Amino acid sequence: MSKILVQNAVKKYGNNTVISDLNVEIKGGELFTLLGPSGCGKTTLLRMIAGFNSIEGGDIYFNDTRINDMDPSKRNIGMVFQNYAIFPNMTVRDNVAFGLKNRKMEKEKIREETEKYLKLMQIEQYADRMPNQLSGGQQQRIALARALVISPDVLLMDEPLSNLDAKLRLEMRSVIRHTQKNVGITTVYVTHDQEEAMAISDTIAVMKDGVIQHVGTPKEIYQRPRNVFVATFIGRTNIIPAKTEQGVVVFPGGYRVELECLKQQQNEDVLCSIRPEEFIISAAGGDGIKGVVKEYTYLGLNTHYAVETESGAVVEIVEESSIEDELKPGQNVLLQVKKHKINVFDKEGNQNLVRSETYEGQ
Repeated sequence: MSKILVQNAVKKYGNNTVISDLNVEIKGGELFTLLGPSGCGKTTLLRMIAGFNSIEGGDIYFNDTRINDMDPSKRNIGMVFQNYAIFPNMTVRDNVAFGLKNRKMEKEKIREETEKYLKLMQIEQYADRMPNQLSGGQQQRIALARALVISPDVLLMDEPLSNLDAKLRLEMRSVIRHTQKNVGITTVYVTHDQEEAMAISDTIAVMKDGVIQHVGTPKEIYQRPRNVFVATFIGRTNIIPAKTEQGVVVFPGGYRVELECLKQQQNEDVLCSIRPEEFIISAAGGDGIKGVVKEYTYLGLNTHYAVETESGAVVEIVEESSIEDELKPGQNVLLQVKKHKINVFDKEGNQNLVRSETYEGQ
């Protein structure tokens, strides 16, 4: 079980710097996800850890061993790729045993370990079949078994579920999470799918333009994102301009929300992130942001509303469905917020002004 430490890492392609001065620590035994949009540098960083990409600056350690110049084959890593990368001319059993045979292990030990991981991945009944006779999910189980059977110090997974259909993705999420916890191996997982990252990860690093924006648990990143990019990338949210006045957030139209944590904050323009479920819709009188229902969508457990506020902005709201009639388009409403859940950022969106010590992340 290896801890991974990346210090001041730099990656360049010619004169183009893709990653500049990146630092991150991945604890031994955790499932750590690199999450971000296409081109943010997450796969590049994974390939640097694997040894497939060179490092132009900084250091990478597995525990206390510096691996910058270590050949990939010497790093004792397991890899699972997007395209499975299993051998079509070998049976399932031979695919899983491949790494052990390469290590010249005794035949009896190869048989034991291969059977162990065929059973762990629930593919022992397909052991003598060829890969093309199996589904995509079953082929990905083969790839995972082959990566784990060599007892690697680190497991690296690059978009392993992106080629599967929605149902298989859900199934394999559970398989990966359960297997990783069962084996207890340090795992670095790359994806652009926020829901996938939230479902399987111990820790998530959100990346943008080669820079880690926030490191934290799924709950921390969702509830107290470090900046507006993280708030908008993880889940859905409404960004509403407002002002602070002596510990009070003043929304357009005059609705005021007192936040104790902003008492020491100077009066300034801010951006508020309010997730759809953090609004309270009131059809009665009182204080709130005035709005008009534009449309609604009934989805069984929840009803989704689009409400146009008096400032002209359209906000998304999710409420638990009621047995009573839904609000109808054209209906006037007041929007209040669950103040303990909203996030307030500086006007550039770079800093969360309500982040507590427990959510500092990195």
